[in-house]
Amino acid sequence: MGTSAGFQDNYRCEINTEKSLSKKSYSGNGNSIDYNQRIGKYMPRQERKGLIIIHTGDGKGKSTAAFGMVLRAWGRGMKTCVIQFIKSETAVWGETMAARKLELEWITTGDGFTWESKNLDDTAARAVHGWELAKEKIASGNYDLIVLDEMTYPFHFGWLNVDDVTGWLAANKPEKLHLVITGRDAPPKLVDMADLVSEIKAVKHPFDKGIYAQPGVEY
Repeated sequence: MGTSAGFQDNYRCEINTEKSLSKKSYSGNGNSIDYNQRIGKYMPRQERKGLIIIHTGDGKGKSTAAFGMVLRAWGRGMKTCVIQFIKSETAVWGETMAARKLELEWITTGDGFTWESKNLDDTAARAVHGWELAKEKIASGNYDLIVLDEMTYPFHFGWLNVDDVTGWLAANKPEKLHLVITGRDAPPKLVDMADLVSEIKAVKHPFDKGIYAQPGVEY
């Protein structure tokens, strides 16, 4: 009984404090409050733990959910970075256009869909380059949230070794960094390492009716 009441009191305290901070942040006076200053005022230190988060499964929405987290983090003044392993460097997507407008750090290292690749060796090399870049960003300690979009596919095709990646993350990921990895068929070892795993299941998809990808919804 005491534990439940204590949780409710803490929850109310967090919500009320957040409302107060929100008023200060968006009062129109042009002043902003640093994320770490704000969150440190109402969240116990032991709860501020960086998570490894995986969005996997055969349904639509894995990357979309991760990009929503980027927007949420951006709203809190957190430093974010997105690295896309499959999307082509030259392609223009809704999310990349939004990133430019919001001045978000957004990097594409791929050459498009794997089944359209004209040189799989080059595609594999791009995946390795993406991981090397990701390691630099992760180890720098300069970020609060990093998304490695569609990173599971390089594992599936054998371009990256899951033992090497999980071993490196265990030794080098900053304690407070949130790391989000998306893509189908997440390797079991990566799933075991994660703190939060969501499997998105395909129930219905418009493509089954011959409806192609819609701008603003899928790209």
